[in-house]
Amino acid sequence: MRLDHLSYAAGPDGLIASAERLGAAVGRDFVDGGIHPRFGTRNMILPLADATYIEVVEALDHPASDKAPFGQAVKARSSLGGGWLGWVVAVPDIAPLEERLGRAAVAGSRHRPDGTELSWKQIGVNGLIADPQLPFFVHWESASDLHPSSGADAAYSLAGIEIAGDPLRVSEWLGESVEAPLEDVKVEWVAPHGTPGILAAQVQTPSGLVRI
Repeated sequence: MRLDHLSYAAGPDGLIASAERLGAAVGRDFVDGGIHPRFGTRNMILPLADATYIEVVEALDHPASDKAPFGQAVKARSSLGGGWLGWVVAVPDIAPLEERLGRAAVAGSRHRPDGTELSWKQIGVNGLIADPQLPFFVHWESASDLHPSSGADAAYSLAGIEIAGDPLRVSEWLGESVEAPLEDVKVEWVAPHGTPGILAAQVQTPSGLVRI
């Protein structure tokens, strides 16, 4: 179990403009990630060190975005002006989570601009919708060298996350200590005053620490 990526919902200016704004802040361009046909979304990616990345994601005008929980979550966050959607934990085996949560994982896929297909299974988005401090889970079925973090510049890494929430509640959801997937990332827990969830991410860059 490890931190895989952070998701940021595009604002009213759209996916490209939102990604350009974040990219300008950290001094590194996001790259086109492709369309998630099952979820009715598309994303742009910022690969980071330590097999992590940040995605900016946008819901498409497509029926899938109304039916799939992930598309619903993206739409809801974007309708509020965009911003941090949630964090995602990668697991080596998703079966124990399916058993614990009492439902099957959903298959996901997308094609990169070069035509390469990435595939995975995910579960827990409904938990995120109900309580935005909770991560959802992904099990990558693609080869590790195709992970979205591949090609990352080692000078760019995720240094910290600020989360409005309760680490005990998150640990219960994970089924183990919240420190397990976040051991290499500094996390500041803030008592929520309103909606819980990610407040900010801190990215280490060659120019210093950047807070988004």
